[in-house]
Amino acid sequence: MIRLPSQIRVIERGWLSANNIVFHEGREATLVDSGYLTHADETLALVERALEGRKLARLINTHSHSDHIGGNASVRRAHSCRILVPEGMAPAVADWDEDALLLSSAHQQAEPFEFDATIAPGDELEMGGLAWRALAVPGHDMHALAYYCAAERILIPGDALWRDGFGVMFAELHGDRSGLPAQRRTLEMLRELDVRAVIPGHGAPFADYADAVSRALARLAAFEQSPERMARSAMKALFTFTLLEKRRMPRAGIGDYFARVAIFRDVSQNFFRKEPAAVAAQVIDELLKAGVLGEEDGDIVARA
Repeated sequence: MIRLPSQIRVIERGWLSANNIVFHEGREATLVDSGYLTHADETLALVERALEGRKLARLINTHSHSDHIGGNASVRRAHSCRILVPEGMAPAVADWDEDALLLSSAHQQAEPFEFDATIAPGDELEMGGLAWRALAVPGHDMHALAYYCAAERILIPGDALWRDGFGVMFAELHGDRSGLPAQRRTLEMLRELDVRAVIPGHGAPFADYADAVSRALARLAAFEQSPERMARSAMKALFTFTLLEKRRMPRAGIGDYFARVAIFRDVSQNFFRKEPAAVAAQVIDELLKAGVLGEEDGDIVARA
């Protein structure tokens, strides 16, 4: 079991929502990340329990993706808390640019919200009575921040590092070839940190930090060798996310869905040189074979 300071509460979420982290600060508290929009009521209930009677004073985001910011507006309404975001994502949020926030292109949801301040790489902030430093961790999100507590040797990397990998390389999928090099720089920087405990954006906190970074670097190397492998992995992850939200879709209509939704359509054409329907069929077959999704009465259904 991972030992964390007594003032930290980790709310581990299943997909669609990212993990939530609550820091007790006397009579107040800070929350890191707010989950997906359709889970907002559940998020509010879980956070309320974790507050243990404290006032939520701040909500801080690691990055701008829908499963991390989707509950921001609901949390603000419920608690009148301040919201702090990474400075790189601030323009997209201020303009509510759904393309830049990867909402429209991936057919995902988040409610517009206002923020009160930004956090820049290198900034120091206090959460739970501990000093944390903001670290730039581009790759999965080019403006993402991780938060590192040197005194306790704890890292909050968002989706830049999981126990078995990292988040989808969205920049690369959208034609920005700086995404993979950025992810390599991020992992090489993280490898130099002295870390005993990681609270990732998804999955349980873990301690095998060096092994996790090594596994992530190996996965990255495979993607660098084969962008098509990266794209195939991303299509499966993104379609699984879609099914977890929708719960079921008629198999006969999924090819059209791939053709309508920008990220599926563009990746099909740019990485595989195939029609979206053909890529959809391959993605469905691989996910069914792996047991990630199921099929019932002509519908593809989420297992989880």
